[in-house]
Formats: sequence, structure tokens, C-alpha cells
Amino acid sequence: MKVFIAGHNGMVGSAIWRKLASTGNFNLIGKTRSELNLLDQAAVSDFVMREHPDVIVDAAARVGGILANATYPYQFLMENLIIQNNLISGAFETGVKKFVFLGSSCIYPKLAPQPLKEEYMLTGPLESTNEWYAIAKIAGVKSIEALRKQYQSDYVSLMPTNLYGPFDNFDLATSHVLPALIRKFHEAKMNNNATVTLWGSGTPLREFLHVDDLASAVLLAINSKLSDHLYNVGVGVDHSISSIAKLIQKVIGHEGEIIWDTEKPDGTPRKLLDVSKLNQAGWQPKITLEAGLKSTYQWFLENISHLKEVKINL
Repeated sequence: MKVFIAGHNGMVGSAIWRKLASTGNFNLIGKTRSELNLLDQAAVSDFVMREHPDVIVDAAARVGGILANATYPYQFLMENLIIQNNLISGAFETGVKKFVFLGSSCIYPKLAPQPLKEEYMLTGPLESTNEWYAIAKIAGVKSIEALRKQYQSDYVSLMPTNLYGPFDNFDLATSHVLPALIRKFHEAKMNNNATVTLWGSGTPLREFLHVDDLASAVLLAINSKLSDHLYNVGVGVDHSISSIAKLIQKVIGHEGEIIWDTEKPDGTPRKLLDVSKLNQAGWQPKITLEAGLKSTYQWFLENISHLKEVKINL
């Protein structure tokens, strides 16, 4: 089976590549940004027509945390719309049999009931700190649903919770919370256990999934004919940001003080996914948070000298 993984150099794409390669059952295709500009509709269509993969996995996106979303709202909306539209339309128009679209739990309303069920999408206002990215991903989910409804396409959307793992973006200006915490505590440890100042109150609750567990969900989606168009992917357990910070502090060995800057935004108060649908389809996460943090920090230490080279998401 020929599989094109869009975004194969990013954290998510590289994990999917490793998982599929480990089975020995797939002919994998990956293109760098210089080889294939996913923002170029003609280039994407020509590529898909020429290669004609059996499966396309869309792991390509412009991603980032609260600061990045607030600073670049247009790019987060428009670039993600263009990338996914080019891939989805290119796949459909050339007869690609299966498409796996990856989004984010930010598609759900800020104050939706917890845990978040798939049917809660579009039932209320989004969290303002990442609405631009969320709107793009919602459009992708609806595109997949429309293709299934109108043409019975075997296309599916997977919505993971907060992800972490090797090849994450550890840039403090654009990263998500967990890699930012790893870098902050590491640098503070190297600076004589300096004080670490963190955004917000530390009270919001977050769920974290190791990217290798997401990769196993993608493998299931490729090998199965799932009955619905949208599935959450998570662990079903959340933690306060303050407890996460303390766990990372422990893993890294930082012995300084933590100060919470409550003038900075907290973001969504809670985001816990209901993962019962995918569990019933046969998937379960396997990597515990502490074990995942230890392996991620080890990867960070081994790659810190060239992180700018490996944080590419497209």
C-alpha cells in the first residue's frame, strides 16, 4: 500500500512514518517543503496525480501555542485552510481511496461539557486564543464529512488532544505548553536553578497524548474501515498545568522556584476528550505521561544543538 504522509518531517508526521515503517507493510512517500509546496494547488494536484497513493495522511499544518496564534491569526487561518483544501481536493479528484485528516481538540467550544464528545463541535463559541487554527480545522472536518456523505469516500478525521514527543517545537515564542515547559525548566536548571516564570494561574486542566500513541491510531484508521467521519484521540485523563509543571520540573531535575504570572491568559479552562468511540473501534493509548516526558526530555538533550533544524511542521 502506497501512503503519502504530508508533513512527514514534523513531530506528528515523523511519528506516523516510524509507526508505518515498523510494520513493513507500506510504501511510504514524503516530500520536504522545497520538494512540494503544499500551498501550491497545482503542484499538489500534479504530485497526487503522478504518484497516485492509496492513502494520504494529512499531518501538515502551521501550528503553535497561544502567543503564535495571537500574533499570526491570518496565517494560522489561511495557510491551514489552503494546505488541507489542496490535499483533500487533490485526493478526491484523483481517486485516492483513503484519507486521514488530523486536527486538534481546539475545534470544540470553549465551554462545552466535559469530557468533549465529537458531536459537541459547532455547539458554542471557540476559545479566542486559538480560534483561527480551530476554524481551519473545523472546515477540514466538515470537508471530510461532506465527501463521506455525498460520495461515500473512506475518509476520516482524527482529533488528537495536546500532543508531545520527539521532533516537537521547543521554540519558546511559538511552541505549545509542554515543550515550552521542558525548555524553560532545562534552561533554568543550566542557569543555577534559576526561577521559572510561567503564564497564567496554573489551574487549567489539560490532557496530553504521546505522539507515538497518535501514530498507532492513524495505523488503525488506515487498516480499518471506520464507521464514522470523526474520532477523538486522547488518554481520557487530564491534569492541571501546575501539576504538569511540577512533574516536568522533577523529570528535568530543576530545583528552583516556580512563579505564576496571573496577568497572562490561561486559555481554555479545561479540555478533556471523550475517546470512547475510538476505544470501541479497537484503539488504546499505551505510553504513560511520566514515561513519555522522560523519553521526550532525553530526545531534547540529544538534539538541543540543532533544534532549529528539526522543528519543521510542513
